[in-house]
Formats: sequence, structure tokens, C-alpha cells
Amino acid sequence: MTTLHSASPQRFAPSALTRTLAWLRLCAITGQSSAVLVAALWMGMDVPVLPLMVAIGFHAVFAAFASWRLTQPWPVREWETIGHIAVDTIVLWCLLYFTGGATNPFVTLLLMPIALGAAALTVPALLAVSALTGLAYLMLLVHYVPLPPIMEGPGGFALHVIGMAVNFVITAALLGFFINRLATAVRAQQGEVQRVRERALRDEGILAIATQAAGAAHELNTPLSTMRTLLPELRREHAANTVLAEDLALMQEQVERCRGILREMVAFGKAQLSQEDEQMSLGAFVRGCLERFQLLRPEAELELELDAATADTVLRSPPGMRHALINLLNNAADASAARGSQRVALRVRHQGGWLELRVSDQGPGFAVGRPGSVLGQSQKQGGLGIGLTLAEATAERLNGELTAVNTSEGAEVSIRLPLSAIAAE
Repeated sequence: MTTLHSASPQRFAPSALTRTLAWLRLCAITGQSSAVLVAALWMGMDVPVLPLMVAIGFHAVFAAFASWRLTQPWPVREWETIGHIAVDTIVLWCLLYFTGGATNPFVTLLLMPIALGAAALTVPALLAVSALTGLAYLMLLVHYVPLPPIMEGPGGFALHVIGMAVNFVITAALLGFFINRLATAVRAQQGEVQRVRERALRDEGILAIATQAAGAAHELNTPLSTMRTLLPELRREHAANTVLAEDLALMQEQVERCRGILREMVAFGKAQLSQEDEQMSLGAFVRGCLERFQLLRPEAELELELDAATADTVLRSPPGMRHALINLLNNAADASAARGSQRVALRVRHQGGWLELRVSDQGPGFAVGRPGSVLGQSQKQGGLGIGLTLAEATAERLNGELTAVNTSEGAEVSIRLPLSAIAAE
């Protein structure tokens, strides 16, 4: 839990920057090649074509390697991102060295790594990138191959101004597009971290409830055992009193039911600790859940929709899946009872690679929730308020989802689970 709470989107930003650099590198190679060919062939400028094309060729080889690297599962570290920036800066330095150094109008492209790094790198890494590009610029002030004589005179100055205009357009377009791309990626990562934090907080609450439930189950076992011992004696003593005997028999039945629930809680806890899933057909799983539900709510009028082909699907049923479905059925029965109805419907469908369990009722439905919330606020009264939360947590743990919608008759809650997570191999 601590790791999730302390996670920061800054850790993921180098990966987004490295992918952005990969796209920018392809654009740079295309632009550099075009510029060299136009200057040498169309404008007739005496530039060292061979060294320039060798540098661009090396850049293309590195671009291919970087693209392959991004397809690998290894995480991209910040030092690796700095290495990519260093290679790009060195190649750009070589191109500028053979084309006039600091007098080249495209020398301001050295600022591009700093601008992109500022959106994704930590302060020490950004200082390292700034030092590298600053050193490259200082070297270009002293060491460079002068531009050809065509750049001297009024015509050369006009050509220099045109180069500066082209450089401005390129810089503005690249900065606008790629910084927006980086910012979008960072915002998406921040949203994911926020969702992970919320899920962690919810799981902590569920864990606290589970701890309290375990303690209560342990404490309830003693009074239930005492009642289980005394009730048969009371029944024998008052066998002549028919009414009292019937009440005592009902109490004994309820005590046995409570003990059965406690035993199921213990068995569920052991299954969770062992991480062993129970294999059974979907039909047997649904029938088992409905039998348990009918014991809990004998007054409910249950309608089941399950075709034979879907019922034969073999599941690796996780322990929490049964409790999630029973919780939804129990909530539906409570909601229907709020409007004087006992009807509850369960529809089980197999669509593509997904299993869908739909539970509908004839209750008052859900109140409007906060924007972006899948589940609104239940209008059912008298509940503990954790049934939907537990079911949603189970669905998310199995890579599924829980949705709730209001219908013309009441409400419908659906659990969608991928068969890859619950189907037997």
C-alpha cells in the first residue's frame, strides 16, 4: 500500500519522453537528409556531403535501434533517456560543425532537447542535458567548417534570414506538437496513479471490514455454541408447550444457519490464502449461488436466464466471485421489496471472450452519482452500504467491470468478466 501511495507520475515520464524522441528522430532524419540534398544538388552549395550523410546514416541506425528498444518489456530509465538525448545532440553537433557552426541559422535546434526534457526529466537530469547542449554550442562557436562563399554578401544574408524563418517554423511546430504529446501522456499517467490510489484506499477499507468480520466471527462462535447446547434441553423441557416448542425449533434452526455461515467464512478465508480456485461448470456455479440465495431469501421470486451452451462452460471460480453474485442478488431482493415486489432476475450470457452476469430488480433504482462514476448512490434503505463496493472490487480483481443502470422497471447491475481470467484451461 505504501508503494502505491508514494508513487509519482515523474517516474513514468522518461518513457513518454523516449517515445516522443523516437518520433522526433524520424522527423529529424527526414529533414536533415532533405536539407543536405537540396543545398548540394538544387542550390549548388559546396558542402561536405559525405561526412553529413555518414552522420545522418549513423542517426538512422540509432533510430532503428531505439525503435526496437521501445518494443522490449524492460522499463526505460532516466539515464537511458539522457543517453538518447546525448546521441541526438552529438549528431546535430556534427551536422552543424560541417555547415558553419554557430553561424548556421539552425543552431537553435540545440534548445530542443532542453525544452522537451523540462517536461519530463528531474532537475539533475535536466541540468546534465543543459550542460551537454551548452558545451556543444560553445564548441561550435570556436570549431566549425565555414559555410561556402555563396553565403557571403547581401544574397547570403537574405538566405540566412530565410533559414532563420524556416528554423522558427520547424521549432514552433515541433515544440507545440511534441510538448502537447508529452503533457497528454503525463496527464494520463497522473490520472492512472490517482485511480490506483483510490483503489488502494478502497481496498484498505475492505481489509479493515474483513478484519473486523474475522474478529466478530471468532467471538460469535462461543455464544452460538452455548445456544446450540442449551436449545435442545429447552425443547425437551417445554415439549408440552407447542407454541414455545415451535419457536425454540426455529431458534435452533437459525443458530445452525449462523454456524454454517461462520464455517463458510473460515473456508473462504482458507481458500483465499491458498489461492486455489474451484473448478466447476458455469451451470453448477450459478445453481449453487441461487440455492444459497434462496436459503437467505426464501420469499424472493427468482427468474433465471441461462442457455445450455453457456451453462457447460467450465470455470476456475475464484472464492470472491460467488459472494459478489450473492451480494448483488440480495441487494436486488431488498430493492424490489422496497416497492412491494419480490421479483429478481438473473441473466447469464457469454459474448465473445466475456461472461456477463446481469441482476435486475423492480426497485427505486439508483440516484444520480457524481460525474464519471459508474455507480450512483443506491436508494435502498437499511443496508450496510458495502455490497456493491465488494462486488466491484471482485470484478476489478478479475480484470472485469461492474456497471449499474436504471431501467424502466427498476435497476440492473452487470458484472462483466473476461473468460481468460476465470475459464478453466
